[in-house]
Amino acid sequence: MDFIDQIKQFSKRVDSLKDSLPTEEATKTSIIMPFFALLGYDVFNPDEFMPEFTADVGIKKGEKVDYAILNNGEPVILIECKWIGEPLGKHDSQLFRYFATSKAKFAILTNGRIYKFYTDLDECNKMDEKPFLEIDILDIKETQVAELKKFGKSNFDVDSIFNVASELKYTNEFKAVFAAQLQNPTDDFVKLFLSRAYDGVRTQSVVDRFKPILKKALNNYITELMNDKIKAALGNQDLHDSTEQTENAAPQAAAETPASPEKVSKIVTTEEELEAFFIVKNLLKDVADMNDITYKDNERYMAILYKGKTTKWICRFYFNSSNKFLIIPDKDKKEVKYPIANVYDIEGLKESLAVSISRFIN
Repeated sequence: MDFIDQIKQFSKRVDSLKDSLPTEEATKTSIIMPFFALLGYDVFNPDEFMPEFTADVGIKKGEKVDYAILNNGEPVILIECKWIGEPLGKHDSQLFRYFATSKAKFAILTNGRIYKFYTDLDECNKMDEKPFLEIDILDIKETQVAELKKFGKSNFDVDSIFNVASELKYTNEFKAVFAAQLQNPTDDFVKLFLSRAYDGVRTQSVVDRFKPILKKALNNYITELMNDKIKAALGNQDLHDSTEQTENAAPQAAAETPASPEKVSKIVTTEEELEAFFIVKNLLKDVADMNDITYKDNERYMAILYKGKTTKWICRFYFNSSNKFLIIPDKDKKEVKYPIANVYDIEGLKESLAVSISRFIN
């Protein structure tokens, strides 16, 4: 199993346990230690993963950090743990003190769900105020998986991680600034665009008038860019589905009025739907040619089709509300509803999906 798949599986574990862990100790045992075991560390070997590591702070002796990852007897990563339901904002000062008194180059503050990674970019031997990497294990991004993998035992290298830490820090800062501008553009940000696209005098009233226009333009551009990338990744899947549907449509369907551009624009294929689509394809790879399993999205649901034919639908995803579910037809073509908590629950429906598609193959 690839590392990214292991992380996804672990994320499911955290999601299932997060509401049943009443204490910090329960969080450590059930989530945090398994997380570092996933990274390849022997969490039961004190020569490698030391619990209650002593980190004397000034005149206070015997201060202990929850865990330290050791290399040749020296700490390289300090780990401070909290209960999964506890916010981490007020605890970085405690880790700050520990970091200054040890030889560790990295520190991690975690509650089992959020992992904040620190080093000393701003001042040597003094932990930075802001983490260079922050991961929510329930919402981990693909780019973060690659960075997390560098902290695995087999890949860990202090110099290489430190060299990319600065880039990561400012990459995250830039992304945060841009995200804020997408939601609420500042005057200076609007003026930057106006200087390239508007010849008139850039008065305050002009800036205020263009703020919502710029916000809409940027968000539309990002949406279009994402859709283009998705289409490219799927090999123009939508075009294939559309062609197949046209060729197999009933005669009277040809006379129907084409959908208006406004209606088409309301169809948004989400990352969650695409991930579910790929899960279904993978589950059925031993039953049918994966190239024969396609999808057709609309405003209410995404249909998974056999050979692009809407009359041969395998299942339908209804992900547009908080109560997500699948519909799979039974042998009598009666629609059977299967509620799911997240897309990974689809794996438990493998047999029903296999039965559904087999009707079109046999």
